[in-house]
Amino acid sequence: MCGIVGLYLKNPDLESSLGALFAPMLVAMSDRGPDSAGFAIYGNEVDRGRIKVTCMHEDAAHDWDGIARELQVSFESNVSVSRNANAAVLRLAAEADEVRGFFAENHPDVSVMSVGRSIEILKETGLPEAIAERFKLPDMTGSHIIGHTRMATESAVTTEGSHPFSTGLDLCLVHNGSLSNHNRLRENLKREGIQFETDNDSEVAAGYLEWRLREGDSLEDALEHALEHLDGFFTFAIGTRRGFAVLRDPIACKPAVLAETDDYVAMASEYRALAGLPRIQNARLWEPEPGKVYTWGRNAG
Repeated sequence: MCGIVGLYLKNPDLESSLGALFAPMLVAMSDRGPDSAGFAIYGNEVDRGRIKVTCMHEDAAHDWDGIARELQVSFESNVSVSRNANAAVLRLAAEADEVRGFFAENHPDVSVMSVGRSIEILKETGLPEAIAERFKLPDMTGSHIIGHTRMATESAVTTEGSHPFSTGLDLCLVHNGSLSNHNRLRENLKREGIQFETDNDSEVAAGYLEWRLREGDSLEDALEHALEHLDGFFTFAIGTRRGFAVLRDPIACKPAVLAETDDYVAMASEYRALAGLPRIQNARLWEPEPGKVYTWGRNAG
C-alpha cells in the first residue's frame, strides 16, 4: 500500500510555509501507511565545504553536545548542533564517508539518517500525524520536501526500515511498490561500494541511483537506466539538493497524481493529499505517464 507525497516550491516567498503546507499532505496518507512515516526536507543549506549530518537516537536526552565536541576534535572543525525530539543535525567541515565511519566506530547506537549540504531526514514508527507533531513539521522551512507513510508488508516495522532512504549526499528516495530483483542488485551494488543499512528493497533503489550518479549519469539518465534494471512495480519520488523527480514503472499499477501552479509542484498517491494546497483549483492536474521521468529543480552552486 503506502503513501507518497512531495512538494517543490517554485516561489521562494513560500519557503517559510513549506512545513505547514506539507504536514496535511503527509497526514492525509495515514490510511495508506499507518505503521511509520518520514520525510526529507531540503533547506537551510550550509556553505560549500561543510555538511549537515542528521542523526537519531532512541533517547531524546542523548548527549549530542558531547558528540559535537568529539567531532570537533576528530575533524578539527567547528561543529554546531540543533535538536529536534530524538534527532539532531550536526554541521561541520568533513567528508561524508569519514563522518559515517566515525559514528560506526564510536557511536554505533546512533543512526545516521542523511548527509548533505541541504537534506535532513526525519522518520519514526507510529501514525503520520504523531510523527509530524513530534518533529514539529508545520514549523519547518525549506525549498522542497518528499515524504512517505508506510504499511509494512515485507519487513519489520522499524525506524530504520521506514522511508525515506538516503545512500548519497543530498539524495533520497521514497517508494510505493515492490522490486523483484533487489537481492541480486544489492550484491552487485555492494561490489561497487554502495553500503546498505536495512533489507528494504527501497534502499536498494536509492543505492542504484547513487551508483549511477557516481558513474557520471545525470539524475534523468539514472532514472532512465532504472527503468531498464529495476524489475517490479513502483512509483518513486526522489529528492536532490536541486529539486525532485517522479517516476512510475512502465506498467504503472501504483497510483500517483501531479499538480503544478506558478508557485509549486506537488505529487501524491491520491488527490485528497493535494486538496488543501493554495489555489489547487487552478492547478494543472495529471497522472504521470508510465515509464516517463519528471523532474523539477533550480540551478545551484
